[in-house]
Amino acid sequence: MGTVTRERLLTLYPALADLPAADLDRLLQPAALLHLPAGTRIFAEREPCRGFPLVVDGSIKVVKTAPSGREMLLYRVAPGDSCIISSSCLLGRTPYTARGESESAVTLAVLPEALFERLLAEHRAFRDFVFHLLAERIADLMQRVEEVAFHRLDQRLARLLLARGDDIHATHQALADELGSVREIVSRLLKGFAAEGLVELGRERILLRDRDGLRRVADSAAG
Repeated sequence: MGTVTRERLLTLYPALADLPAADLDRLLQPAALLHLPAGTRIFAEREPCRGFPLVVDGSIKVVKTAPSGREMLLYRVAPGDSCIISSSCLLGRTPYTARGESESAVTLAVLPEALFERLLAEHRAFRDFVFHLLAERIADLMQRVEEVAFHRLDQRLARLLLARGDDIHATHQALADELGSVREIVSRLLKGFAAEGLVELGRERILLRDRDGLRRVADSAAG
């Protein structure tokens, strides 16, 4: 990961095209860019918001932690996306309500709070971008709530596996975090899938052997 060009930033975030040249140049200065390795905490619950992240490379995962220590993946922020937690904290002047960390090596620029507020007030394209992505994220979160509330865990696990490809490199704990469950239950379900010939389990690896069978589990009616 090296320098970030103006063309790269504007391709990912065209809503910044009307940004004054001096402000855009400041965002692109090496000192203003963050290059973070995987697993770096970017923000944490109850911390004050430090700005609006613009992801250029890599992925950020945003996680909610329960008092019991259980975690649930809320969403990911990829290049060109917005972080709804950061947006809501800046708009409401409140602390972060979840944790964000780099899922892979990440390059990002951060709009300071004052610049974020000025862009919202003065540039319709940026305002539309922020509120459009807020609406998308809220819809995604509502779908996640519906899945957790109304679908069995085996259905949700089958759908997650089908979405991840035929050769999945992930720990049972990582899958449990994404589903908002615990490792022991996910491991038991995976062993059941393996016994039925739907998957083959290895060390931090899951091979899908019967996608049609997994689809039947994913689409089965709640019993």
